[in-house]
Amino acid sequence: MVSKVKYYNNFNIQKKHKNSIILIGNFDGVHLGHQKLFKKALILKKRKKYKIGVVTFDPIPKMFFFKKIKNYRISNLNQKLEILKNFEVDFVVNKKFDLKFSKIDCNKFIDNFLYKKLSAKLIFVSNNFRFGHKREGDVKLLKSLEKKYNYKIVNPSPLKKKEKIISSTLIRNLLETGQVSLANKHLGRNWSIQGVVKLGRRIGKTIGFPTCNIDIENYVIAKPGVYAVKIFINKTKKNLKGIANLGFRPTFNQKKILLEVNIFNFKRNLYNKQLTVEFLNFIRGEKKFKSIEELKKQIKKDVKQAKNFK
Repeated sequence: MVSKVKYYNNFNIQKKHKNSIILIGNFDGVHLGHQKLFKKALILKKRKKYKIGVVTFDPIPKMFFFKKIKNYRISNLNQKLEILKNFEVDFVVNKKFDLKFSKIDCNKFIDNFLYKKLSAKLIFVSNNFRFGHKREGDVKLLKSLEKKYNYKIVNPSPLKKKEKIISSTLIRNLLETGQVSLANKHLGRNWSIQGVVKLGRRIGKTIGFPTCNIDIENYVIAKPGVYAVKIFINKTKKNLKGIANLGFRPTFNQKKILLEVNIFNFKRNLYNKQLTVEFLNFIRGEKKFKSIEELKKQIKKDVKQAKNFK
């Protein structure tokens, strides 16, 4: 069931959303490990008749504290909210993470936000969850205050596959090393980038392979190279097949990383349209070619290979 989600940018939630199940975390990618938590929360929702709320932060705290980290996100906020609908989440608090919020004492965070603002009944957190000034708050502290604040902490064991914990960090590493098909298995869906088509240098068109140029913004940079992809225009459900180059285009001395997508048998103008590009498989790494002809021959081989993926 896909439900409608109420969105808040602070902890001042409506009365009907108080006394709920609260899941706290970045939930970047909403991978299978996260989905395990949401499925458990959904069971409790139906059993106890509670609503489900998610508390998440923007930017991701690590990106706030380490300003040099730019390309980090597995999914953007819009994608996160769309996925959460599938788990019957009733509301999301997307709190701006800034200097003032980072300095809040961990005990005040519990008293002011979890207790007074949210009136949380069940709180889902991971074992490594830290909060409050200097990350002094942890699961142990939360559990020690269960009776005082009338909530119950739930921190299920992490999901493992072949002795590896499914985590956002693992998925980032898989993407960065070109193992996109394995990353997709851990996500439970195809990894994707959403972006608006921008006017580029039109080099692809001049060599017979017109492309849609998309700025990847804060997405994690997957291994530069060529990928088989599916493309969705705006929010349509119909997908188109294509090939994408993620990288710096060394043959043309491009200095900014860019996502270029060639849609098979497609001629419409897509400037300023939003595309969702799903990555199916890694075909080859990026390479500098000696000539345009050599590049064109390789692209033809790439296209042939990309058409084999579904």
